Amino acid sequence: MKASASVSETASAAASKDAEVLRALHHDRAAGDPLVLPGPWDAASARAFEAAGFPALAIPSAAVASSLGHEDGATPADEMFAAVARIVRAVSVPVTADLEGGYGLSAAELVERVRETGAVGVNLEDSDATSGLKDPEAHAEWLAEVRAAAGPGLFVNARIDTYLREDVADPAGEALARARLYAAAGADCVYPIKAPPADLPGLRAALGDLPVNALSLPDGPSLAELGRLGATRVTFGPGLLFRSLRGLAELAAEVRARTQ
Repeated sequence: MKASASVSETASAAASKDAEVLRALHHDRAAGDPLVLPGPWDAASARAFEAAGFPALAIPSAAVASSLGHEDGATPADEMFAAVARIVRAVSVPVTADLEGGYGLSAAELVERVRETGAVGVNLEDSDATSGLKDPEAHAEWLAEVRAAAGPGLFVNARIDTYLREDVADPAGEALARARLYAAAGADCVYPIKAPPADLPGLRAALGDLPVNALSLPDGPSLAELGRLGATRVTFGPGLLFRSLRGLAELAAEVRARTQ
C-alpha cells in the first residue's frame, strides 16, 4: 500500500507542477506575443506539435470527434477521455483538453477522470446543444466545485458561448458578466469563443489580469495581432485538423492519379 500511495503522490506532484507551468505560460505576455497552443487530435499530431517547439498543447473536442468518426459534441465520454490519455502519454509538455460541458459528470467525477488521463487543464463550456446557454450563476457554482475538487493542480479555461447564440442581444456585455462570475469561481482563463476582434480590447481592459483566450480563424487577424488586441492565449479549435485534411485530400488525389 505504501508503494502504491507513493506512486500516486508522485504522479499528483508531477501533474501539479505541469499545471503551474501551464498557468505561468499565460501570464506576463507581451502585447503581440500571446501563448499559442496548437490543437492535436491524436498522438502523432501531438508529437509533431511538440517537435515544432510549442510549450503546451490544447486538445480540441471537435477535432477529436472528427478523428474518431463522431459529430462535434457527440463523442462518448469514455472515448474522449481515452483519446486525451493517448495524447498526454505521447508528449512531455503540459496538455489541456476541451471536455465540452463536462459530460454530465459531477465536479469530483470530472476531476478524477481528468487526473486519470494526465491532462493538467480543461476547457469547460457554458452551453449545450439542447438547452442553449446555461444559467451563469449555476455554471459558476459548478466551476467553483471543479476548482475545489481539483485544487491548483488543474488549469480551468471557462469557455463563454454568448457569441455563438443569435438570441443574445449584447454578447459582449453578457460575455463580460459571465467572465467575472467564472473568474470569481476560480477559472484561470476565460474563452469568449468567436468574439469579434473589435471586442477583444474592451474585454481585455475590463478583465484586468485575467487571461483571455481567442480563437484563430483562417480569415482573421494574425496571431500577433490577436495578441495586440488583447488575447493572452490563442487556440485553433479543429482548424489545424481541417487544414491537415485538405493536404491529405491532395495527397490522396495524387496517389489515385498515379494508379490510373
